[in-house]
Amino acid sequence: MLITDSITTCLSPPVYDLVCKVGFEAKESHDINSIVSQYGEVCWKTIAKYMCYADSEGQNVDYLKSVSLLGPVCEAVHTHICSLSKAQFDVQYALWFQWTNFSELFPEIFVALKSSQPAAVPLSLMKLTSCLERALGNVFLLIGKECPFLLRDLLVSKELAEVFGQSVMNILRVFIGSPCGLNLRNILWHGFASPQEIPPKYCSMLVLLTAGLGQLLKIYLQRTNFKFIHRPFLTFTQLKELIIFPDINDEVLSVVEELIKKSTFVLKIMIPFWEAVIMKFRSHRYADCIILLLTQLETGLRKVFTTVNKCPKRFLTAEILAKQLSDDEINHLPLFLGEPAMEFLWDFLNHQEGPRVRDRLSHGEINVNDFPKEVTNQLLAFSIVLLLRFVEEDVLSVSKENASIKILIDCANCYCSQFHPVSQLKKKILYCEESITIWPQLPLVPVEQIQEATRLGSNSEANDCYHLIMKISSELQHYVPQVDCNLSNLLDNPPTAKWSLLLHELCSKRIRTLYCPRSVLEVLVILQKISAHCHLVSDQIIATTEIRFKQWTQKTLRSRQRQNYLRMLNSIKLLSPVLQLLLLLITLELVNIHIVNEKNACEYQQYLKFLKSVLQYTENLVTYSNQEKNKWDESINITHLVLVKIWAFTDKKQMLMHLAKKSPNKIIL
Repeated sequence: MLITDSITTCLSPPVYDLVCKVGFEAKESHDINSIVSQYGEVCWKTIAKYMCYADSEGQNVDYLKSVSLLGPVCEAVHTHICSLSKAQFDVQYALWFQWTNFSELFPEIFVALKSSQPAAVPLSLMKLTSCLERALGNVFLLIGKECPFLLRDLLVSKELAEVFGQSVMNILRVFIGSPCGLNLRNILWHGFASPQEIPPKYCSMLVLLTAGLGQLLKIYLQRTNFKFIHRPFLTFTQLKELIIFPDINDEVLSVVEELIKKSTFVLKIMIPFWEAVIMKFRSHRYADCIILLLTQLETGLRKVFTTVNKCPKRFLTAEILAKQLSDDEINHLPLFLGEPAMEFLWDFLNHQEGPRVRDRLSHGEINVNDFPKEVTNQLLAFSIVLLLRFVEEDVLSVSKENASIKILIDCANCYCSQFHPVSQLKKKILYCEESITIWPQLPLVPVEQIQEATRLGSNSEANDCYHLIMKISSELQHYVPQVDCNLSNLLDNPPTAKWSLLLHELCSKRIRTLYCPRSVLEVLVILQKISAHCHLVSDQIIATTEIRFKQWTQKTLRSRQRQNYLRMLNSIKLLSPVLQLLLLLITLELVNIHIVNEKNACEYQQYLKFLKSVLQYTENLVTYSNQEKNKWDESINITHLVLVKIWAFTDKKQMLMHLAKKSPNKIIL
């Protein structure tokens, strides 16, 4: 698909004027010594004099007039900073950047302000605003209990006003944090501003204001004796799950350099950003690379969004990944991109269990100096495939002749969500199943070592449980999709390989994840909790069995402990097939999860009630199987009760299925 590119700016006319024109209207000059002393001390009172308000109380900032009057001040600051040598810059300001916990960023920004590279200043501003947001959040926590998630909420908080003063907060909001001001953070992080539209003087001004905040913070800490603590950075903990694409090599990067010029996914005004993406990747600056790439992905996707939905006027405001447009019309972008591409975007950007790369980078939660190559590599690989969808056919054909490019395309086309609750539940089920398969290898006391008098007699309740398990498993066979294995030996003790094969086969089935309704997500949460509790029970039993066996062989168990140990051995013979049955049950509910949408309100509430009763059972089992509790007789008792409930549920479900076949228009499962 080719898209015409006649876009000269992605900023709305009012925003363009405010950012690119208003701050240049006043031509007066300012003495830098009235703004900052020779020792780098910021004079906030001087800066505050150029703030304008729409009311006499000084509550509502007049952003247009404030930007106009502050424009020459910013110019003076920019000239001042650019006149310094690196050594002079460090002497005057290095101390006052330490409060940000990212003081090494500022020498980089100093170099960028003098650079001729178009993307240098915008990139510096993006890193500075995220750093500032994180640092201000740390200050907020000196007084407040829970830090606001958004910068705009931080800058209107009474907590920060108490530390820095309300006039200082107002000055900051002219530059960042308010949609009525320059709003530099948002127009850059969301890909609206092109490289040439960001005046470097605003970056210089924010650098100076950051130093000034450090000075004010020092005064506040000295007055209050509070201890200033930096929150630790977050790290990506699931890197293996992120790696879908192979490493990008120099050959591929050379192809990309040509694609940037030929793909209509790329706006011409944004080409310098794309060129910087390649340069940063080559120089191993992976955080810089992905920051720029994220903004341009959003810009390109916004362009495609307006094209496929035929709504060019929404280019400036579109929520591109939403299911529907604001007028309830269907969003055609997901249909155009396809499920694999949409699932990748949701995985990397939105899902709570995923890396949420843009959120964490833009809010300063990630240490950019230690950003993993793997994450950047994945997003760049995906972006390359996107670029190829918007080139001439002959360019695409030539590109596909490159084996590395072809592999990237194949990987993108096969992508399946890794971080949607559906995918997370699949992983939890298989992790639990893996834990249960360890049970047959656990060390157990040989029968001949157990005296006849100490052997426990048969338990009628346990026998009833075994009978129920067989009935339920037989019933569940009706809900298993056609797979290459059967349930004939499903409940053998120990479990057969067919049991494991069945769960793996079911979990390998693709289940629709895009735009799941609330009812489906609610069920998935309960199923995840059940699976997690089953896993915990398994791990507890493994640990307790190993410890008790060691104590048995060392003859360190007291009489009551020996009896309890024997009860545990009898109980886990039952709990093994029970946990397996629960795994099969929740796996089948997962495979058929979208049937939930067909239930009426009453049926849905009954279904939830059943699942919550199973969840309650697993929670109780976690408690009873804990090494400190060891309530094994009680475990069998609650197991019998839950099996009765599961049997009633499956039996009723089978009856409804039978009725549905006779009257399909009247019965909903």
